[in-house]
Amino acid sequence: MKSIFTKLFLLILIAAIVGGAWYMTKKRPLSVEVVSAQNNIAIKVFGLGTVEARILSKVGFKLSNAITELNVDEGDLVKKGDVLARLDNNEQLAKLARSRAGITAAMAAFKGAQTAIGKAKVVLAQKQRSYDRKNALFKKRTISTETLEASRLELDTAKAELAISKSNLLTAEAAVESAKAQLELDKVILDQHVLRAPYDAVIVTRHVEAGTITKAGEPIFTLVDPKSVWVLGHISESRSGLIKTGQDVEVRLRSRPHDLFKGKVIRVDIESDRVTEERQVYVSCGSCLEKFNLGEQAEVYITTAKLDKALLVPENAVDTFDERQMKGVVWVLADGKLKRQPVTFGHRTLDARLTIKSDLPDGVKVLARLPKTLKEGRSAKIAREKN
Repeated sequence: MKSIFTKLFLLILIAAIVGGAWYMTKKRPLSVEVVSAQNNIAIKVFGLGTVEARILSKVGFKLSNAITELNVDEGDLVKKGDVLARLDNNEQLAKLARSRAGITAAMAAFKGAQTAIGKAKVVLAQKQRSYDRKNALFKKRTISTETLEASRLELDTAKAELAISKSNLLTAEAAVESAKAQLELDKVILDQHVLRAPYDAVIVTRHVEAGTITKAGEPIFTLVDPKSVWVLGHISESRSGLIKTGQDVEVRLRSRPHDLFKGKVIRVDIESDRVTEERQVYVSCGSCLEKFNLGEQAEVYITTAKLDKALLVPENAVDTFDERQMKGVVWVLADGKLKRQPVTFGHRTLDARLTIKSDLPDGVKVLARLPKTLKEGRSAKIAREKN
């Protein structure tokens, strides 16, 4: 008899446990966490980037020669026109002296040509007077025809000599201009022995040392315009659709992880990278680039939209989320019952929450977390609302 009561007790106990478990898992109203509307929400996109310079130049000489002077080194600030380096210019100085002597010789020849013209004019005037006298005598039959013709030949010769002198003057004048042009050319070439800063810049790299025989076009220095330094961010194409110039940006540098700097979107490249499927976005960074390091890694946070009010649901609380069409199914609490609700989403936040774009019926609450015992039609109550 005792064993019968024991078995009966065990059966009753098991039934109670099973019934209690069934009630707890199937019938007891679930305590659920729901989301509540939030105000002033900033929608941001994230990308990794590097510190770059828009104006970066590798400068060198147009000539080949030995470097005799290097005036700057890495990290130095230079102004436009400052002398950065010099080449050995002794040979060019000699050529310049020869050009100056060439001008002197050409000027002397020019003056000689001018004197020759004056002499030719005097001779021509003399021959003209002689011919006129002989022509008058010939008309009086005082001299022979041969004498007149001889005088006419002398006159023509004097005219030809004057024409030759004028031509020689033009040649001498051209020689003077050529000598002056050669002098200017030699001055230009001499100036090319000096390397000057093309703009206000910072020296990034010095590639050679004094005494090096450099080749034409070989880089001597790499320099950048410090005002052109910016951060190049790489943003996934799926997140870049709303990015445009002028938007607010926050930048965090690898070397200063605890500082968040403010900036603006300066440029958005038209062409995306076909391999990485990323878009390049250039942003300013304010004071963070006062002491810049080119190539330093950075984190870029671009504010693409600001919402006055929105309902955000965690992505892991969405069933069958279609990222391409931004659609999915959420669980909602309506009239104390749970049910599935198809919705369309708008934006995605950096912490993997989605803004619900669809209009929901009044009084409907969206679940922020999905319990394991979810079932449509089951009763539920709100445990807390999550912001």
